[in-house]
Amino acid sequence: MYQNLPEGHPVHTYLLEAELIEKLMDELLALDPHTDYQAFYNVFNHLATVEKHFARKENQLFPFLEMRGWTNPSQNMWSFHDTIRDMFRLVRKNLEEKDLDAAQRNVRYIEENLGRLLSVEANILFPNALDLLTEEDWIEMRAGEEEIGWMLKETPPAFPQKPSEEDNYVHPAMDTVRRTDVNFAPEAAHYDEGYMTVEQVNLLLKTLPIDITFVDEHDRVIFYNRGEERVFPRSAGIIGREVKFCHPPKSVGTVLKIVENFRAGTQNEANFWFNYRGRLIYVRYFAVRDKDKNYKGVIEMSQDITDIQQISGERRLLEWEK
Repeated sequence: MYQNLPEGHPVHTYLLEAELIEKLMDELLALDPHTDYQAFYNVFNHLATVEKHFARKENQLFPFLEMRGWTNPSQNMWSFHDTIRDMFRLVRKNLEEKDLDAAQRNVRYIEENLGRLLSVEANILFPNALDLLTEEDWIEMRAGEEEIGWMLKETPPAFPQKPSEEDNYVHPAMDTVRRTDVNFAPEAAHYDEGYMTVEQVNLLLKTLPIDITFVDEHDRVIFYNRGEERVFPRSAGIIGREVKFCHPPKSVGTVLKIVENFRAGTQNEANFWFNYRGRLIYVRYFAVRDKDKNYKGVIEMSQDITDIQQISGERRLLEWEK
């Protein structure tokens, strides 16, 4: 089944990561943190990059499967990812508190659950995905993976492989690279206050130090901004996806309740803040309404406010060079 998959194909990359996960798990179990704490800690940190493996599935693979009518991975496997994430957080806490017996014990639970997950991937998820998805789906998925990254040391090759210099013709259906060096000189559009070109709007949204996601009145994600550093991973596969599939199963109920309250007009804003990877994250939801107060969707805004919280005193404009 997998023998003919070319390098760079998303499933080929997932399988390479599965081999790495098993190798790192064997190394970790062979180490004793009581006598070799640093080595144990380093291997554990490498294994924890399995988060990239999870994030690509959640934000790349699952949306394509949803489009083909298979929603089970989004609803069930994502929940399993979250369970394993909790185990990693527990072991990290054990290591930070130097509770090494507990760390060794809880690493065994990670091994058991990761092993189960890799088995489901290899025997159910990937075979079904290869049957359901088209070549064009995999090509588009591979292009979107760049935004999230991989566990692997080397970046996987492009898929499909780039043509050689002797044969550099690319069929339009296979040309997925977005060009940034073409100037179409678009005319500026008029906004409430001022005029901006499409390019300027995109640059503005990319530069803002905040993640923005827009869900329309039909509960479909229609936009997110591509900042240099995002609080939460996003990729092109999320566009057109139902909002209920864009949040972990344990929180999706709350999100849907917020959306329904916005739609009903009983609420216009919802705010949350929490610690995430050692940073304080502020998440805000706003109802979008037209001039007649008709519901037009939801904007989700996420921002890392850790450094903002630490500001004190004053720093005025004339002092910016100091």
